[in-house]
Amino acid sequence: MISISRSMRRFAALSAALMIAGSACAQGYPNHPIKIVVAYPPGQSTDIATRYFAAKLAAALSEGVVVENRPGAFGNIGTAYAARATPDGYTLIMGASGTHALNPALYDNTGFDAEKDFEPIIATAFIPMVISVNPSTNIHSLSELIQRARAHPDKVDVALPSVTAQLVLEMIKRQKVPLFGIKYKGSGEAMTALLGNQVPVLIDTVAASRAQFGKMKPLAVTSAKAMSALPEIKSVAEQGLDGFSVVAWNVLMAPRGTPPEIRDRLETEMRKILALPETAKALYDLGFEPAPAMNHAQLVAWLRSERQTDADIVRTSSMKAE
Repeated sequence: MISISRSMRRFAALSAALMIAGSACAQGYPNHPIKIVVAYPPGQSTDIATRYFAAKLAAALSEGVVVENRPGAFGNIGTAYAARATPDGYTLIMGASGTHALNPALYDNTGFDAEKDFEPIIATAFIPMVISVNPSTNIHSLSELIQRARAHPDKVDVALPSVTAQLVLEMIKRQKVPLFGIKYKGSGEAMTALLGNQVPVLIDTVAASRAQFGKMKPLAVTSAKAMSALPEIKSVAEQGLDGFSVVAWNVLMAPRGTPPEIRDRLETEMRKILALPETAKALYDLGFEPAPAMNHAQLVAWLRSERQTDADIVRTSSMKAE
């Protein structure tokens, strides 16, 4: 009994010491640059949004905040790296619907656990996708694309730079639209293929596509309704595919074990940034929509729901990992 009591006292003392050390660390946070991992190449939608938030967060914290791109395996490489990072608040990740909802359903081993290895801080942006075509196709509307695909089953190729783009394709194919998907490593490669007339159709985020709208024809966005920033581009649902809605998202996350005081500080500063009118305008201009406000419990529950929904879709579709 004496040895057990001593062990318990030692454990309690150690726990208290760790709590004090964590609190002291949080009080001095940050005292050197923070990095936010983006598990995609530069130019991908998550990268675009993260660079905006990194600049704002650096100003708010009076400390450098850098974006570190670690692409590969549709986001699994960079996400696994972030999962193994020291949980001290100096390595964060901009989680995405692809990495933290779709990939766990697509891959037997992603190298990380989307729920257990990360602590969500705040949802930052929703990211509508857009279906676009090369003007040389002479396709001017979504209905024309659907007619072309049905007339030539699996002959109309679609460039897919992300797993979310694959999800959009699978949802369209469920409407008896036999398009044929071709996977690319990122938005840059997929866009080059479309503009080079190697593929006639591209599904990508509005953020990654918008700068090229003068060179290609956007047919439809995948949000439930047209975006307020682009009212002229009707949604898939508004063009006949009732109930269609696929929107990617970003959530700033920390490795599990990051002190709650640090997570709270980051959440507080990010909420201030998201509340700025200039942030809403910047997101709209970039092709994003601000994410709705959620407290921590709501965010955790919503992420769990997103993972379950995507897992159900993957299980009942022909989506496959590389």
